[in-house]
Amino acid sequence: MKFALIAERKSPPDRRVVMTPMQVAGASHAFAKAEFLIESSPIRIYSDDAYKAAGLEVSDDVSSADVMIGVKEVPTEALIAGKKYFFFSHTIKKQPYNRDLLRAILDKKIELYDHETIIDAGGARLIGFGRYAGIVGAYNAFRILGLRDGLYELPKADDLPDYAALKSQLTAIKNLLPPMNIIATGAGKVAHGIREILQHLQIHEIKPKEFLQLGQFKNSQVVFTQLDVEDYMIRKDGYQPTKTECYNNPELMESDFMKYAAVGDMLITGHFYGDGAPYFFTREDARDEKFNISLVADVSCDIDGPIASTIRPSTIADPFYGYDPVSEKEVDFNADNAIAVMAVDNLPCELPHDASEGFGEMFLEHVLPAFFNGDQDGILERSRMTTANGTLTDRFSYLQDYVDGE
Repeated sequence: MKFALIAERKSPPDRRVVMTPMQVAGASHAFAKAEFLIESSPIRIYSDDAYKAAGLEVSDDVSSADVMIGVKEVPTEALIAGKKYFFFSHTIKKQPYNRDLLRAILDKKIELYDHETIIDAGGARLIGFGRYAGIVGAYNAFRILGLRDGLYELPKADDLPDYAALKSQLTAIKNLLPPMNIIATGAGKVAHGIREILQHLQIHEIKPKEFLQLGQFKNSQVVFTQLDVEDYMIRKDGYQPTKTECYNNPELMESDFMKYAAVGDMLITGHFYGDGAPYFFTREDARDEKFNISLVADVSCDIDGPIASTIRPSTIADPFYGYDPVSEKEVDFNADNAIAVMAVDNLPCELPHDASEGFGEMFLEHVLPAFFNGDQDGILERSRMTTANGTLTDRFSYLQDYVDGE
């Protein structure tokens, strides 16, 4: 079977790759029946020459491959009919802007395997860039803090060579942080990335209940708490929900986040937000005199959704803006009474070297073997969204009305 690492064609350019040169070379030795082609690209973090140096074939034409592997969406005109494709399609939530992409995939009888749908038998995601989204998002939270309050200046993560350099920059400002209360949300890979940064800064962690008690007195140190879904939701009947209830019956829940917003100074989000779940805080909540949060690094980045201050995505080139709770308009991030916002929606792109290496390790462990062991763990079967006959698989049949435009 022949695999191709395809060039990224989406704009703005994405320098990440699914597998590094050494990972592809290792896979070609590990799987005797696997061949690999590398589509030539001037933008990826690993150059064509790096792949050639690893003994791999680089070509402008990879149409002879059976399986096409990329990171971001492939433009419809670049899709090759009858192939298997792996990339983030951003269609599983019925995103309107990619409806035509899924239609083209079906029309061209392509088998699509979305990286986001690669899960184990229990439903847990196996691969992704989430950890690095959390790492860069948390780094950016402290970067905007330093700029807004005139405390220090951190360089853009995008200008740093790797994760080690990023951590070195944070070490230098560790003792310049003012006393503050930080809220982190989530329990998955993104949240773990956020946690890595907070722990690297040696910020003291306290439990949610202890965090709420900070409102009774002025804190003199930097602390954080990490909230899971059952911490910030409450059942509408007033009872404390279980995590399962929160995920399976979000319509029965309402937000219980304001009690944390009254105590917190900074919010770094790493949660998953499902359809029908209550908002963390609304625009009305943000105007409440008890609302204390003045800086939001929204790594989850659901636009005009559960985090009221996230009114648009920001960019790597221009990552920060302000939200005025009174006018509900965008202002400068350092304007009086504004909530400073970081809402970059492609954060792992700022650490393309490390993010690619981490992603490749997961792809090699969980996905590639499935092509040669008869898919004994069901990895490919569960993740396949479309068939070679031009239809949706049973698991993704819920997308039919989306495809039909209803």
